[in-house]
Amino acid sequence: MQTILGSGGAIGNELAKALREYTDQVRLVSRNPRKVYDDDILHPANLLNANETEKAVDGSEIAYLTVGLPYKAEVWQTAWPTIMHNVIQACRIHGTRLVFFDNVYMYDKNHLNPMTEETPVNPPSKKGEVRAEIARMLMDEVEDGNLQALIARSADFYGPSIEGTSILNETVVKNLDQGKKANWLGSADCKHSFTFTPDAGRATALLGNTLEAYNQVWHLPTASDPPTGKEWVTMVADALGVEARYREVPKWMVRLIGLFDGTMAELTEMVYQNDRHYVFDSSKFEQHFDLRPTLYREGVRQMIAADYG
Repeated sequence: MQTILGSGGAIGNELAKALREYTDQVRLVSRNPRKVYDDDILHPANLLNANETEKAVDGSEIAYLTVGLPYKAEVWQTAWPTIMHNVIQACRIHGTRLVFFDNVYMYDKNHLNPMTEETPVNPPSKKGEVRAEIARMLMDEVEDGNLQALIARSADFYGPSIEGTSILNETVVKNLDQGKKANWLGSADCKHSFTFTPDAGRATALLGNTLEAYNQVWHLPTASDPPTGKEWVTMVADALGVEARYREVPKWMVRLIGLFDGTMAELTEMVYQNDRHYVFDSSKFEQHFDLRPTLYREGVRQMIAADYG
């Protein structure tokens, strides 16, 4: 059995689909899990509770941690260390291998072009500090020989059927579809990588089922030479058949809007990812597995066809 801890989100759903290539027993764990396939095994659990987490992992050969918490630094600071501790302990008890789906918030903001698995860890934000802490918790267990685990790291992501978890979908795709100008955080002249969620799901499943992939960090396959912000807007507009209109939203404006909008307030500390080139390098994965990511224009086409076709 393979278990997804934090099922139901954009990545959890794609992973649930991809795991069927490797197992016919997929357990979906969240507070209110929903099936992706009719024979999925549902297991309600709160991962902040150690006993519930231990029961959720019981019987699993591999566990995938894909939890998506509310986008608030104070929630991350209290909840994430507890969840990571509970999951590590549960996997140790049951001899379960662990795959942690991670982001790039812990990387030094002066080393985002390009980002590799060797990029310095020097988080410039509160949320980045949390990601660095829990990644270190995991790799400390690996280095001490207590656990077989790996980190599957993604850039910002985009893809079909994503609600509220992709900045590209929320600020560009939805606005253009509604006849509004797209909002691009930071500079629209900067390149920005996005990982296509179906690629992320397939690659995470592949890593979890490859023994030699464990005990290290992997960047998930993401197309190279990313578009600039204005090029992203143009690609999306072309796919929708609308005019490519956009406005840049600088940090001062994000901060101002944040006085009235909680989500924008939380984005203020992350604008550094959009005021410089943000280029995610997945060549380690691509070379090892001889697998190429979906090209950006094709990913946009699939996303628009699925959600707006």
